[in-house]
Amino acid sequence: MNMKKVLASKVLLIVALAIVSTSCKKSSSSKNSSRATGWDINSRDGGFQYNTDFKEQETSPGLVFIEGGTFTKGRVQDDVMHDWNNSPNQQHVMSFYMDETEVTNAMYLEYLDYLKRKYPPSEENFKAIYNGALPDTLVWRNRLGYNEVMTENYLRHPAYGEYPVVGVSWIQAVEFSNWRTDRVNELNLQKNGYLEIDYTDTDPENVFNTNRYTIDPSSMDTGEPVNSRRNRNITVDAEGNESGIYASRETGVLVPKYRLPTETEWEYAALGLSEIRSYNLYRGRKKYPWDGQYTRSGKRKIRGDQMANFKQGKGDYGGIAGWSDDGADITNAVKSYAPNDFGLYDMAGNVAEWVADVYRPIIDDEFNDFNYYRGNVYTKNAINEDGSVKIITTDEIVYDTLSNGKIIARNLPGEILQVPVDENETFQRTNFDKSDEINFRDGDRRSSRQFESFGDEDDDSGTSDTKLMYNSPKHSISRDAEGNIVREYDKSNNRTSLINDQVRVYKGGSWKDREYWLDPAQRRYFPQDMATDYIGFRCAMSRVGSKSKGTNKTKN
Repeated sequence: MNMKKVLASKVLLIVALAIVSTSCKKSSSSKNSSRATGWDINSRDGGFQYNTDFKEQETSPGLVFIEGGTFTKGRVQDDVMHDWNNSPNQQHVMSFYMDETEVTNAMYLEYLDYLKRKYPPSEENFKAIYNGALPDTLVWRNRLGYNEVMTENYLRHPAYGEYPVVGVSWIQAVEFSNWRTDRVNELNLQKNGYLEIDYTDTDPENVFNTNRYTIDPSSMDTGEPVNSRRNRNITVDAEGNESGIYASRETGVLVPKYRLPTETEWEYAALGLSEIRSYNLYRGRKKYPWDGQYTRSGKRKIRGDQMANFKQGKGDYGGIAGWSDDGADITNAVKSYAPNDFGLYDMAGNVAEWVADVYRPIIDDEFNDFNYYRGNVYTKNAINEDGSVKIITTDEIVYDTLSNGKIIARNLPGEILQVPVDENETFQRTNFDKSDEINFRDGDRRSSRQFESFGDEDDDSGTSDTKLMYNSPKHSISRDAEGNIVREYDKSNNRTSLINDQVRVYKGGSWKDREYWLDPAQRRYFPQDMATDYIGFRCAMSRVGSKSKGTNKTKN
């Protein structure tokens, strides 16, 4: 019996040693220990600082997650308009986030209020900043219609607060997205103790800017003592140098920028293919954001109700009184209709929506079938002679006069000046060769079938042997010495197209469109500096990390 006890004790001892050994091995490969060098990460002696506790990107305000995948982009229904501008092609989209609704009047008014407080229009130097962001409320006017109630009330009256904003140009939508990025990141930094917001600071050059904070965070420091900066992983080395005071990209606190979705992202999100496994639908046979081939609901409780807000027929925008087809005369409040399978509202009807792409009739899927987008213009931070980044001051704001006579600010005080990339970035590269890639393989001399017949630009006589693929009118607008607008219209008879590098795609049908335009694959274009009463927008955000949610957790 004693021998058995001794043997049993030895076995237990061996098992215990094995457990201890396993435990030691696991601790040696801790997430706070570098697998490359073995040195400690986030150590108090000033070691490498990195967020090893990061799980996955949190969904930012207003957005819903769209898991990426492959789909058939382009119309597969009958082309009754004979546009031939969206032939079916297979594309793959990375996972991203998108606004669950269109940007509303209330959301846009928050933006206007911020601009008014930070850049008072009463000051001559800032007047054009606020005025350039104002939606064009005159889009509601019609030569033979009485719509003054919308002209005077639609943007600001609380009755329309949750209605989609209209009268916003593509350029204005981009500027709203940039402002939204900065405001969300500013709040994130405050919540995590990296930034103390001084609400009494009215200096426009101190307005928070994400790009500037990332490059030169000390220039946006409030000067608060270190011990008041809660939640920070501040370390001090032997020489007294502090680290972890500011939130770098490695902390995971700063979110990617809000932006307009690409056309491919928008169409993919509108189709809502996540719950569909039918082969025909997967290959592109889905006609609307909802299931089925009809615009009316087949569900018992709401059978016969329209699934979207659109024009029913000539002189019919919403049915007869007491039996309204879609519940709206013009636009309708967001979330008035059921969402698609991604949880997105109004991806057909209500208002059409701006997307990021420059319009071209052909999608060049032969060159790229992954995250397709046409409109890349690459820039970089301007650098001073002393090596610091160039911060725009209140005296250096540049204003542009648009084709419709509106004045907008090209940049704002406190931002880092952006300049085109040059040969320092493009030399010996195979993936891009210049700053402006809008016309790559399309619309320029190299991509034209008549490359050999290219000549000079039009002369004063209006004749030319140049055969440009996109030969649009070239109107001119400028200001004289007294500040008066001088307009010159291109009256040449040789112009053959309205397509140029300043027209952008918009998608989805609107309250003003017939059923035909509700198909997510339909695409139209409009000048980027002009607005209408039927085009709005929603924002998107790229996803960093894994394709699917819940699979990006750090493994020990």
